[in-house]
Amino acid sequence: MCNELTPWEKAVDFHGHVCPGLAMGYRASMEALKQLELSRSRDEEIVALVETDACGVDAVQSIAGCTFGKGNLFFRDLGKQVFTFGVRERDKAVRLAVKYGVMENLAPEGWKELREKVFGGEATDQEREQFQQLHQQLTQSFLEAPLEEVMELSWVPLELPSKARIYQTVQCDFCGEGVMEPRARLKEGCTACLDCA
Repeated sequence: MCNELTPWEKAVDFHGHVCPGLAMGYRASMEALKQLELSRSRDEEIVALVETDACGVDAVQSIAGCTFGKGNLFFRDLGKQVFTFGVRERDKAVRLAVKYGVMENLAPEGWKELREKVFGGEATDQEREQFQQLHQQLTQSFLEAPLEEVMELSWVPLELPSKARIYQTVQCDFCGEGVMEPRARLKEGCTACLDCA
């Protein structure tokens, strides 16, 4: 008999490893679904707006079911660990922002120093292994902390993007590749993709 994966295990399986960033998106997604009183989006009914392109977005995809391919995941490149979830038929959305400094506050002793060594390429094998253990502890601490200690939750008005449209594909006269029609440009009287334009 097969054991069903927990939502956290599904997010880890999708992402490929355990890390604090994944935990951020996981907590935000789980709380948003709870607040919206919904389960995973099967189509486009839930829309997510993420302000980071980091690990947490993988949890948004696996837990909330919001993906670029379905047209219900939108990225605003603001460099913030902020996740907003809304429903097309409602006028309010839930916004979850990771609190500033929370990772440093939750981090086990020695984590910050080892992190600098690991990411600086100066860590020994033993230090890398020790960092991974502390990194796992930090992730677990983030998952177990009361939500109000790690995230700010607020309800915000959100003008949701329109549903995904399917456009005609045209051929770039320069490279020969297909390009979505609204992304094509004219160059020297010919159709050009953005790279060739």
